[in-house]
Amino acid sequence: MFRVPFLVAVALTIAFGVGILITKSAISRSSGFSALEIGVWQAYPKAQTSEADPYARNHRAKASGLLLGSAEGLVFYADKDDAGNALTGGCTYRVSGKVPQARFWTIAIADASNQPLSARPGLPSALNAQSVLYDNDGTLTVSVSQNPQPGNWLAVPPIGHYRLAFTLFDTPVAGSSGLIDQSMPTITREGCGDA
Repeated sequence: MFRVPFLVAVALTIAFGVGILITKSAISRSSGFSALEIGVWQAYPKAQTSEADPYARNHRAKASGLLLGSAEGLVFYADKDDAGNALTGGCTYRVSGKVPQARFWTIAIADASNQPLSARPGLPSALNAQSVLYDNDGTLTVSVSQNPQPGNWLAVPPIGHYRLAFTLFDTPVAGSSGLIDQSMPTITREGCGDA
């Protein structure tokens, strides 16, 4: 007598549970569909505007960070190097190349949820346009490593994976219609461990 209602209740519980888990996974893994990709760097220019899709709006609500309007700036994230390998704390990387046109920019180490990371007090975990040394040709070279490096250096804590956050303030990149050739610095792995 209670067998059929019990089986229906079990089936509905499983269906709702699986549906909720799949939806939660899809929402948490996406920052939106309008990604702007330049090399390994990704940004979501519409994520902070009224034109954002539902996934981008959810990501924006959960992030609870400083939101930049499209005219104010754009944040690019890189989770891997140019060879496609994930950025890890045990390796040394070289970030080099031209910085897109911007009034001001910063580059920092962040975790998977975009929260800033710091190796140890007193070590540089972020650099900006006014605190770096530029090469003679106007390009930028930054070493990202646990161990101190000459020149521009970002200290990485001894963790697994991390990401780089490159924030451009007052930049035309967000509104670029593709008429301007945009480029971001490359990320090259120079070695891991003691190598």
